[in-house]
Amino acid sequence: MNFFNRISTFIDHLNDAIGKTAAWLVVLMVFVTFTVVVMRYAFNMGSIQAQESVIYMHATLFLLAAATTLKHDGHVRVDIFYGNMSPRKKAIVNFFGNLFLLIPVCAFIIWSSWEYVVNAWEIKEASREAGGLPGVYLVKSLIIVFSAMLILQGISEIIKNLSSLFSATTNHADKPENRQKAEK
Repeated sequence: MNFFNRISTFIDHLNDAIGKTAAWLVVLMVFVTFTVVVMRYAFNMGSIQAQESVIYMHATLFLLAAATTLKHDGHVRVDIFYGNMSPRKKAIVNFFGNLFLLIPVCAFIIWSSWEYVVNAWEIKEASREAGGLPGVYLVKSLIIVFSAMLILQGISEIIKNLSSLFSATTNHADKPENRQKAEK
C-alpha cells in the first residue's frame, strides 16, 4: 500500500500546487473588476477585453481549483446521513462515490467535450465580441484539464479511503480485546 500512498501524495501535492496557483486569480479578478468599475463610472469608458478577462479568470479559477477543493473536502454535500456516520462508513461512501460517480462522470465530460475543444482549437476560437479577447479555445481546453485533475484526485481519494479501511480493519483486529475474542 506504500506505493499507492506515494501516488496519492503526489496527486495531492500536484492538485494543491495547481489550486494554490489558480487562487491568485482571485486577487487579479478583484483588481480588474475594480478597474472596470472605475473606468465605467468615473471616466465613462468601457473595455470588453477587461470584462471578458474577468470571465476567463473566473472560469480558469473554477476549473483549476475544483480538484483541490475535492482534496480538502470543500464541495457542497447534502449531509442528511453522512455527517452522523462513523469514519469507516464515510470512507466506504466516499470510496464508492468516487469510483462509481466522480470518475465515470469526469470520463464522460472528457469524452463528450473532446470534439468541442478540438473544434475550438482548429479555428483558434476567439471572442464573438468586437474587440474581445482571443484564446477562447484555451479556456475551453480547461474543461478536459478540469476533468483529468478530478479523475486524478478521485484516484487519490480512493487510495486514501482504501488505506483508511484497511488500517481500520487491521487496527481493529490488532486490539488486545479483539484478539482475545477472535481466539475464543
